[in-house]
Amino acid sequence: MVRVLIVDDSAFMRNALSSMLSSDPEIQVVGLARDGQDGVEKVIQLNPDVVTMDVEMPRLDGIAALRQIMERHPVPVIMVSSLTTEDAKVTLDALDFGAVDFIPKNLSNLSIDIVKIKEVLINKVKEIAKKAHPRRRIAATRAAVVTQPLQARTTGERRISVVAIGSSTGGPKALQEIIPKLPKEFPVPIIIAQHMPAAFTGPFAQRLNELSQVTVKEAKDGDVLKAGLVLIAPGGGHMRVQRRRSLETVVAISDATEDYIYRPSVDALMLSVSECFPGRALGVILTGMGADGVKGMKVMKQGGARIFAQNEETCVVYGMPKAVVDAGIADKILAVEEIAGEMVNSA
Repeated sequence: MVRVLIVDDSAFMRNALSSMLSSDPEIQVVGLARDGQDGVEKVIQLNPDVVTMDVEMPRLDGIAALRQIMERHPVPVIMVSSLTTEDAKVTLDALDFGAVDFIPKNLSNLSIDIVKIKEVLINKVKEIAKKAHPRRRIAATRAAVVTQPLQARTTGERRISVVAIGSSTGGPKALQEIIPKLPKEFPVPIIIAQHMPAAFTGPFAQRLNELSQVTVKEAKDGDVLKAGLVLIAPGGGHMRVQRRRSLETVVAISDATEDYIYRPSVDALMLSVSECFPGRALGVILTGMGADGVKGMKVMKQGGARIFAQNEETCVVYGMPKAVVDAGIADKILAVEEIAGEMVNSA
């Protein structure tokens, strides 16, 4: 039984989240808190397995409450954020301070199929609970995230022409572990599909850019792939790569629903990579729920691409990497802290 505490100043949101979570027989909502201070006290009193935490609350906001929880009684915390750019920045701060994931208050943006919204929320809570353990408090300054960049290879034949990365739950933290380690002269472009709402991908790309030696930006339709440039798919749309007559490779962004659960879809990105870069790509699958990416990576592998998967021990949710590992297509299974080095060695 997964025991959940809901912290939100909105009675509507408390009731909505409680109703959805309580509908699953494996989840018990053990308490409701109306602000951050109440939430901290109930975490200590009730010892829940997972906490959902609103961002904006009176008396003690979600960030302050999160930091107290991480210091006094660490438990997995999922932030509940409205879909604004400002709240996106605050929510990304929360991930730095120890939150494991977030959900948007406009829950319909989690999926194109509104019938599955409750299922996604329930599964996320249950999967995160499986990995529950006392979490080390993350350093309060973003500068602490910055690590010494690795050195680019200076000899040897170039083996790949692009790195394509897919990630979901826990992905922002994993990407902050990987991208800032890359050298400024990283010799190939990097394209990323991270399951994230539209309001979040821009601020997230900006944050990664501030932490990194390579250039990171939210992708725009027609952006040209270049060495040392990291393009993050905008939330709410699918990103693919395509070759122009000029032989330039660009990204194409589509907001069409198509037959994918998530937007952006990792599968959509990987399938396009398999077409544009047969045998010359590296696919990396990171922490996330479900199996998005395995279909596209199978096709990449058949064309001669290399595939890396994050290992179970360092995943927040070992879903997407597990699907790739179980399919027998992973060339290497790596701890998140090893991935940047292996990317440099491969490029």
